[in-house]
Amino acid sequence: MFKALILDSHNLIPNLVPQSIKSIELVQGDGGVVSIKQTNFPEAYMLARSHFKYLKHKIDALDVDNFMCKYNLIEGDVLGDKLESISYEVKFEASGSGSVCKMTSHYHTKGDFVLKEEEIKAGKDKAIGLYKVVEEHLLSNPNVYA
Repeated sequence: MFKALILDSHNLIPNLVPQSIKSIELVQGDGGVVSIKQTNFPEAYMLARSHFKYLKHKIDALDVDNFMCKYNLIEGDVLGDKLESISYEVKFEASGSGSVCKMTSHYHTKGDFVLKEEEIKAGKDKAIGLYKVVEEHLLSNPNVYA
């Protein structure tokens, strides 16, 4: 899961969910720490579900040996006018014959704005949905990232 979701997301995810993600491009760096990835949304997705065009993530820490990544959502219309950024820490841990993904998010708001729980839950649900799509793909194709 770590390789698919973190290291190779720019290749895999647009192919798995082209209706939601048009492309993921490396706009700065080599994919390691301080690299910036831009996720672009297809026009049909923007018209049907949201007004989001793109977002940018900056990788702050990447530990391949321990399956951990820290990154920040630093730019994009998804932040709106109430959020400065969103910080994420993702860690995959072995569990039985598979793995468990632990994700922590910190929302950095502008001024004294307070996010509503349903807004946080909506973002979390989207992430979980994407992770499940990747998991299903990997279970159906066990040799892809072996």
